[in-house]
Amino acid sequence: MTRTVADLGPTAADFLAERHLATLATLRADGTPHVVAVGFTWDPDAGLVRVITSDGNQKVRNVERGAYAAVSHVDGPRWLTLEGPAAVRRERERIVEAERRYADRYREPKPNPRRVVIEIEVSRVLGSATLLG
Repeated sequence: MTRTVADLGPTAADFLAERHLATLATLRADGTPHVVAVGFTWDPDAGLVRVITSDGNQKVRNVERGAYAAVSHVDGPRWLTLEGPAAVRRERERIVEAERRYADRYREPKPNPRRVVIEIEVSRVLGSATLLG
């Protein structure tokens, strides 16, 4: 059974608002996984995960080539993986929105003139039973 964002209830929403890091998984050109620690934000209204990063780095190149990504958020026995089609956004308004959300969850991000946003349109959700409805 494929779970979607519709299966995320209030407990999952609270979990996704807590201050935890996650891992972002993308695929390198040779098909091997590239997994890195990231801060991310969840926008339940848009069904989007946002990750701010620097243009040209490995995860950006992977998303531009593979157009799919997954974020896994873990805290002890509680965990969620949010995955789906991904895109790199360079539009100023998208970057500003991602920075605002990042500041609300973590802290004000340092200035970065090369900043871009990886957006994941969540189409599949996996997780611990306590977080899925």
